[in-house]
Amino acid sequence: MKTFAAALLSLSLLATLPSVATAAAADTKSKAKTSAKTSAKASAKAAPTQTRKVRSVVLRKAAPVLPAVPTFGQVAGLHAVEDPLALKSSVAYVLDQDTNEVLFSKNPQAVLPIASITKLMTALVVVEAGLSLDEQLTVTQDDVDTEKFTRSRLAVGTTLTRGDMLHLALMASENRAAHALGRNYPGGLDAFVAAMNAKAQSLGMADTHYVEPTGLSSRNQSSAADLAKLVAVTSQVPLLRDLSTSREARVALGKRLVQFRSTNGLLSNPLWDIGLQKTGFINEAGKCLVMQARMAGRQLIMVFLDSSGKASRIADAERMRKWLASQGEAAAPAAKL
Repeated sequence: MKTFAAALLSLSLLATLPSVATAAAADTKSKAKTSAKTSAKASAKAAPTQTRKVRSVVLRKAAPVLPAVPTFGQVAGLHAVEDPLALKSSVAYVLDQDTNEVLFSKNPQAVLPIASITKLMTALVVVEAGLSLDEQLTVTQDDVDTEKFTRSRLAVGTTLTRGDMLHLALMASENRAAHALGRNYPGGLDAFVAAMNAKAQSLGMADTHYVEPTGLSSRNQSSAADLAKLVAVTSQVPLLRDLSTSREARVALGKRLVQFRSTNGLLSNPLWDIGLQKTGFINEAGKCLVMQARMAGRQLIMVFLDSSGKASRIADAERMRKWLASQGEAAAPAAKL
């Protein structure tokens, strides 16, 4: 019986061994998977994350290329007129101030917008009115440019003397300063513009007309021959000579000292002896420049209007200076076109 019971127990154990083995194998496999996952997670944490950089490309529409606004001179075909110096200015005029001899002339009677050359007449009217240069003038909203929407360093509320306003208008071509000068004229802006036109008529400037004191309006127009008359008169006023040829000035704007500089780089050129000058630019007028300068023993008046190109009016003036120097002091036949 004992032998039979032992045999039966052995058979029972043998029958259960495969399932136990299978269970053990399954358990081992499960543990192995769990261990692999744990190792993978641990490795992922240990290893630095590698991020692939992807360059993003933003496609933008190209800004439309707007056609350049033609100047009045271009519309009139004045640039088609050739001259021996190949000037970029469609109008050029050189006059001996002492003898009234015309040394160079190109389209001198063409009536064109004159931009900030206007400020010479503005300054002349202010000075001849005998107004106090020490009187305080304040920039107001009325002085803000609504014609061309140009910027200004003279904020609304800025208060300067009339003398400082005059200085900035001539040297740095400050539009708000010029407008404030006209607005503070006895009788106001309308009276000032009337005085500008009356002065032009008294000087024999028959081709000249003003509508405001800054030159921002293309309706401020004149001819080279007329502007030569204006330069001849303004160059006789010591204050206007000094202010227009000043290279730079520091002006107190509130608590700050602000540096203003001349718009004419020729003032820093030792080859030039400039007694009075004014630059100008609006799209309709092109680049403009008038000067009184001593050269080759002569006191000359130069006018350049409607010049095309950023530095072309300066280049034209230099070309003219070299040409005049080549003529010597002897009277040369005037180049007239």
